Amino acid sequence: MNDRFTISLLLDYYGPLLTDKQNDIMDLYINNDLSLKEISEITKTSRQAIYDIIKRCDKQLGIYEEKLAYMEKDQKRDSDIKVLISKIDTIKESVKDDDIYNSLKELNEYIVRTF
Repeated sequence: MNDRFTISLLLDYYGPLLTDKQNDIMDLYINNDLSLKEISEITKTSRQAIYDIIKRCDKQLGIYEEKLAYMEKDQKRDSDIKVLISKIDTIKESVKDDDIYNSLKELNEYIVRTF
Protein backbone atom coordinates (compact mmCIF):
# COMPACT_ATOMS: atom_id res chain seq x y z
CA MET A 1 0.00 0.00 0.00
CA ASN A 2 1.25 3.48 -0.86
CA ASP A 3 1.89 5.97 1.93
CA ARG A 4 -0.87 8.46 2.75
CA PHE A 5 0.89 11.39 1.09
CA THR A 6 1.31 9.49 -2.18
CA ILE A 7 -2.29 8.27 -2.08
CA SER A 8 -3.46 11.84 -1.46
CA LEU A 9 -1.56 13.02 -4.53
CA LEU A 10 -2.87 10.12 -6.60
CA LEU A 11 -6.40 11.01 -5.51
CA ASP A 12 -5.86 14.55 -6.78
CA TYR A 13 -4.94 13.17 -10.19
CA TYR A 14 -7.15 10.12 -10.52
CA GLY A 15 -9.88 10.47 -7.89
CA PRO A 16 -12.48 11.40 -10.53
CA LEU A 17 -11.85 8.02 -12.19
CA LEU A 18 -13.06 6.21 -9.07
CA THR A 19 -16.75 5.76 -8.34
CA ASP A 20 -18.35 8.43 -6.16
CA LYS A 21 -18.53 6.01 -3.23
CA GLN A 22 -14.88 4.97 -3.62
CA ASN A 23 -13.78 8.59 -3.91
CA ASP A 24 -15.80 9.58 -0.83
CA ILE A 25 -14.37 6.73 1.25
CA MET A 26 -10.80 7.48 0.16
CA ASP A 27 -11.32 11.16 0.95
CA LEU A 28 -12.60 10.31 4.44
CA TYR A 29 -9.73 7.90 5.06
CA ILE A 30 -6.82 9.81 3.52
CA ASN A 31 -7.71 13.50 3.63
CA ASN A 32 -9.92 13.55 6.73
CA ASP A 33 -7.88 10.89 8.57
CA LEU A 34 -10.91 8.95 9.77
CA SER A 35 -10.59 5.39 11.04
CA LEU A 36 -12.19 2.40 9.34
CA LYS A 37 -14.73 2.27 12.17
CA GLU A 38 -15.68 5.94 11.74
CA ILE A 39 -16.05 5.54 7.99
CA SER A 40 -18.11 2.36 8.40
CA GLU A 41 -20.47 4.21 10.75
CA ILE A 42 -20.85 7.13 8.33
CA THR A 43 -21.42 4.93 5.28
CA LYS A 44 -23.34 2.21 7.15
CA THR A 45 -20.94 -0.37 5.73
CA SER A 46 -18.84 -2.98 7.51
CA ARG A 47 -15.26 -2.17 8.46
CA GLN A 48 -14.11 -5.10 6.34
CA ALA A 49 -15.89 -3.66 3.29
CA ILE A 50 -14.28 -0.26 3.92
CA TYR A 51 -10.87 -1.90 4.27
CA ASP A 52 -11.39 -3.82 1.01
CA ILE A 53 -12.48 -0.65 -0.83
CA ILE A 54 -9.42 1.25 0.41
CA LYS A 55 -7.07 -1.57 -0.64
CA ARG A 56 -8.76 -1.87 -4.04
CA CYS A 57 -8.66 1.89 -4.61
CA ASP A 58 -5.01 2.10 -3.59
CA LYS A 59 -4.19 -0.61 -6.11
CA GLN A 60 -6.33 1.02 -8.81
CA LEU A 61 -4.75 4.44 -8.26
CA GLY A 62 -1.33 2.81 -8.61
CA ILE A 63 -2.40 1.19 -11.88
CA TYR A 64 -3.64 4.52 -13.22
CA GLU A 65 -0.30 6.13 -12.38
CA GLU A 66 1.64 3.25 -13.97
CA LYS A 67 -0.30 3.61 -17.21
CA LEU A 68 -0.82 7.39 -17.40
CA ALA A 69 2.07 8.69 -15.25
CA TYR A 70 0.51 12.14 -14.77
CA MET A 71 2.01 12.56 -11.30
CA GLU A 72 5.45 11.43 -12.46
CA LYS A 73 5.31 13.77 -15.47
CA ASP A 74 4.27 16.71 -13.28
CA GLN A 75 7.08 16.02 -10.82
CA LYS A 76 9.57 15.78 -13.69
CA ARG A 77 8.29 19.04 -15.18
CA ASP A 78 8.57 20.78 -11.80
CA SER A 79 12.13 19.51 -11.44
CA ASP A 80 13.02 20.65 -14.96
CA ILE A 81 11.57 24.10 -14.28
CA LYS A 82 13.67 24.44 -11.12
CA VAL A 83 16.79 23.53 -13.09
CA LEU A 84 15.88 26.04 -15.81
CA ILE A 85 15.30 28.82 -13.28
CA SER A 86 18.60 28.00 -11.59
CA LYS A 87 20.45 28.18 -14.91
CA ILE A 88 18.82 31.51 -15.74
CA ASP A 89 19.85 32.85 -12.32
CA THR A 90 23.42 31.68 -12.91
CA ILE A 91 23.54 33.41 -16.30
CA LYS A 92 22.03 36.59 -14.82
CA GLU A 93 24.88 36.79 -12.31
CA SER A 94 27.49 36.90 -15.06
CA VAL A 95 25.69 39.29 -17.44
CA LYS A 96 26.95 42.86 -17.59
CA ASP A 97 24.43 44.24 -20.09
CA ASP A 98 21.31 45.64 -18.37
CA ASP A 99 19.01 44.80 -21.29
CA ILE A 100 20.07 41.16 -21.29
CA TYR A 101 19.84 41.02 -17.50
CA ASN A 102 16.31 42.47 -17.57
CA SER A 103 15.28 40.06 -20.33
CA LEU A 104 16.53 37.12 -18.29
CA LYS A 105 14.73 38.46 -15.23
CA GLU A 106 11.49 38.75 -17.22
CA LEU A 107 11.97 35.24 -18.58
CA ASN A 108 12.51 33.91 -15.07
CA GLU A 109 9.38 35.68 -13.79
CA TYR A 110 7.36 34.40 -16.75
CA ILE A 111 8.41 30.82 -16.06
CA VAL A 112 7.53 31.11 -12.38
CA ARG A 113 4.18 32.73 -13.15
CA THR A 114 3.22 30.34 -15.94
CA PHE A 115 4.28 27.03 -14.50
